[in-house]
Amino acid sequence: MSYSVKKTTITLTRGDTLKVQITLKDEFGEPYRFEEGDSVRFAMKKDYNDTEVLINKEVPTDTLLLTLVPSDTKELEFGKYVYDIQLSKADGEIYTFITKGTIILSEEVE
Repeated sequence: MSYSVKKTTITLTRGDTLKVQITLKDEFGEPYRFEEGDSVRFAMKKDYNDTEVLINKEVPTDTLLLTLVPSDTKELEFGKYVYDIQLSKADGEIYTFITKGTIILSEEVE
């Protein structure tokens, strides 16, 4: 694997595959039980003030496995990016449960 995860900081070699297991708990600390119509979304930007979202991915609710494929980062500059992950409930409520995450795209030898 060419990545590491420490809390909400991900270091990934640009253009490589990332597979990270996400955990989501309810207000009682138990695993969240998804309802029909719930969705989880990952979004990444260069910084929080940018209007352009560079990566916007649905995370499967049955596995909660966030996967970035090589083409997601291959053309991006090396450096630091920010991300968040949010739950959109079927009833319209939205909960951002990972905020202020950081992704560092490290250099590669081509």
